[in-house]
Amino acid sequence: MSVTQSRRLMSTFSIVARDPTTGELGVAVQSKFLAVGSLVPWARAGVGAIATQAACNAAYGPYGLQLLALGWSAPEVLQHMTAMDAEADQRQALVVDAAGRAAAFTGKACYDWAGHVVGEGYACAGNILVGRETVEAMAQAFEATAGRLAERLVAALAAGQAAGGDRRGQQAAAVLVVRTAGGYLGRTDRVVDLRVDDHPQPIIELQRLLALQHLYSQSEPDDLMPLTEEVARDLQEILRRAGMYAGESGGQLDDTARRALLDLYNTENLEDRWHDRLIDRVALAYLRDRFL
Repeated sequence: MSVTQSRRLMSTFSIVARDPTTGELGVAVQSKFLAVGSLVPWARAGVGAIATQAACNAAYGPYGLQLLALGWSAPEVLQHMTAMDAEADQRQALVVDAAGRAAAFTGKACYDWAGHVVGEGYACAGNILVGRETVEAMAQAFEATAGRLAERLVAALAAGQAAGGDRRGQQAAAVLVVRTAGGYLGRTDRVVDLRVDDHPQPIIELQRLLALQHLYSQSEPDDLMPLTEEVARDLQEILRRAGMYAGESGGQLDDTARRALLDLYNTENLEDRWHDRLIDRVALAYLRDRFL
């Protein structure tokens, strides 16, 4: 591993975690640093997730993942990388492996407040924070939040910000979640890979983008509901307002209306939520909000 020096410290807070149910691995980060998502988060499906920050040694990311892929545990990887780094006192790093073992390191030269919390399957850390309450709030929010890993990670960021966050302010945020064949059409491992590079409220913007990504993703079983007469009438009105249907209103969708609805789904990038005889409640809520 080559050790590259960086004097511009990242005032940052981040979290790495593994979902024991899905096996997903992820990282989320917020910083008063432009495009922080290009440097801090690293992850590989079935291997692990890493955050590297403070005087960021970006080599920790790919090198740490390489060691994890060889079977090293998260604590072993972190101890090895910092032991090799002549400027480890300036680094802060988090690692979680595919077994859910988490580890964190905060160098003694990181600017106050700097520190970390390690829990079951996750670790939180930050530097140049208002205080320890930021990382404690992140840990509590992650443990208390249900749902997908990406939402839990971003909820942790939001809680950290609400508790004081980075004492220099906000600028950028990112979330990265991986799972084997979890990306588009199963061709990559990137379930979520979203960045807000420069924004006055980057976590709020990241939440908005994450909600959009969920909208454009495939339906889950709980998302599906019967196509009732009331829903059919709403869909006919939606199609009419979209300029795609001029037929009669009623409690049934005829073939013309169904073809128009499929066209609308494709136009709105909702094709992954299309079903012939059922309706996706997430897509329906979006269309109602958009057109009614």
